[in-house]
Amino acid sequence: MILITGANGQLGHDFQRIFKERNLDFIATDYKELDITNIDAVREFVKDKNININLIINCAAYNNVDKAEEEKEMCYKLNAVAPRDLALVAKEIGADYITYSTDFVFDGSKNTPYTEEDIPKPLSVYSQAKAEGEKLVLEAYTRSFVIRTSWVFGIANNNFNRQVINWSKSRDTLGIVDDQVSVPTYSYDLALYSLKLLETKKYGLYHLSNSGVASKYDQAKYVLDSIGWKGTLNRAKSSDFILPAKRAEYSKLDNSKLETVIGEKIPTWESGIDRFLNEMREKGEL
Repeated sequence: MILITGANGQLGHDFQRIFKERNLDFIATDYKELDITNIDAVREFVKDKNININLIINCAAYNNVDKAEEEKEMCYKLNAVAPRDLALVAKEIGADYITYSTDFVFDGSKNTPYTEEDIPKPLSVYSQAKAEGEKLVLEAYTRSFVIRTSWVFGIANNNFNRQVINWSKSRDTLGIVDDQVSVPTYSYDLALYSLKLLETKKYGLYHLSNSGVASKYDQAKYVLDSIGWKGTLNRAKSSDFILPAKRAEYSKLDNSKLETVIGEKIPTWESGIDRFLNEMREKGEL
């Protein structure tokens, strides 16, 4: 049996979809069903189910990067302490464990793709909490996968692609920053290749994003071109916008370690956006 936390988000949704396709048994929980900031509640939940949970996948996180500057305690609870506590529960019941981190743990000063060997240098409360969570999980339980990813988008929630599409409906001109560079990652691919990694049982820290590299401007342009928008897209700079949390200019992740372990290349971010837009069309959202 598989336990998913944060199951209502983009990644949790796609794990559920894959498990249904494969006829695998799982329990999908969100904060209403399970408060992962309360380790006793998690222990009780697992015990009450009276079933053999052999995998815990933590898709829950505090993701409001700017608000985290004000809500430091809540951000640390969800992004550092709770992932560690879930690892401890997984250890107690002998289950494998997967949790997620972010390219935001890097400061962008490297200018070449970041590997798992690079030392995190977080720039914000959000990224500090994520970096701390990685460390705590890896120290807590050897059968853990900590997977860093970047710029996640999927059908189940709001994301940058959806924002761009919504803006395009009411505006003839858009300005998108071209000095934030990483890789957009399709949540279905993130789920699928996480499971391929799980099958190897080679635990540890990995980077998993779609292949390629893009600025926010590149991503927006690809989306807008794909939907046939006739407006004008202008380049902007991060300094044009006043945001509480500092962001790295460059944080592309290097997938080489994971791709070597699973023996497969991760699809491109353009392919991910194509499939995401097709999902929107199928649901009548585009």
